[in-house]
Amino acid sequence: MSPQENDNPPEDLVHGLADPEGPSAASEAPQGPSEGSTGWQADLVSGIEVSEQDGTSEDDILEATLGAPTLGAALEAILLVTDLPIDAATLASLVRRPSGEVDAQLTILAADYTSAGRGFELREVSGGWRFYTRAECAEVVERYVRDGQQARLTQAALETLAVVAYRQPVSRARISAVRGVNVDGVVRTLTSRGLVAEAGHDQSTGAILYRTTELFLERLGLRSLEELPPVADYLPDIELLDEFIEQTSS
Repeated sequence: MSPQENDNPPEDLVHGLADPEGPSAASEAPQGPSEGSTGWQADLVSGIEVSEQDGTSEDDILEATLGAPTLGAALEAILLVTDLPIDAATLASLVRRPSGEVDAQLTILAADYTSAGRGFELREVSGGWRFYTRAECAEVVERYVRDGQQARLTQAALETLAVVAYRQPVSRARISAVRGVNVDGVVRTLTSRGLVAEAGHDQSTGAILYRTTELFLERLGLRSLEELPPVADYLPDIELLDEFIEQTSS
C-alpha cells in the first residue's frame, strides 16, 4: 500500500501534535482538504477550521487549559465578575473551548439553577449571558434595598449632596468640577435613596440637572432650602468659583 493510500496519520505528525516543542499541526496540516487528501487529513483540517470559527485556536484546544477546576466553574467565575452580558464566543475564547461546548454548558447551568430553586438565574439577554436575581425573590431584594437606605451616607455622598443642595439645579459635570472626582456612582446612590432627583436638562449642554427632594428637607429637619446654613464665609468669591468650574468642566 502506497503512503497516499494509508488512512493513518504519519508518526512524525502525531508526535508533533503530542509534543508542544514539536512541529505544530498548523504547519504540518494542509490549509484545506485537497482532492488527494485522505480521511484523517480532511478530519484534521475540518477540526482546525471549526475551532477557529468558535473563537479558539488549535493550540488552545491542544493545551486544554481552563484555569479552573471545571468548565462550569470557569464560566461561573467569569459571569460573577461582569456587569454586562457576555456572548458565548467571548466566553469560549476565555475558557479555550469551542463555542458549541460553551453554549451547551451554559444551558446546563441555567437549567441546574432553576431546578435547584436558587435565588438567582442565568439568562441569555441582548446576545449574551448574565446572572440575575430570580423574580420570585423580588420582595426580599426590595426589602434589602429599602432597609439599606437607612445606612449612613459616606463622606463622598455627603460632599456631593452638599454641592447639589447649594448649587442646584446642577449637572454631574459641575459637581465633579467642584469635588475634583467622578461622581456618577455617588449621584446614582443619592438618587436611589430619594435625596436628589432629576430637574430637567441644561439648555446649552443638554446635561441632566439634579436638585434636592422633599425627603432631603425632611431628613435635615428643614422647611425650605432657605433654612440651609450659609456657607459664603467659607467659599471663595462666587465669580471666581464659576470661572473655575467653567474651565474644569469644559
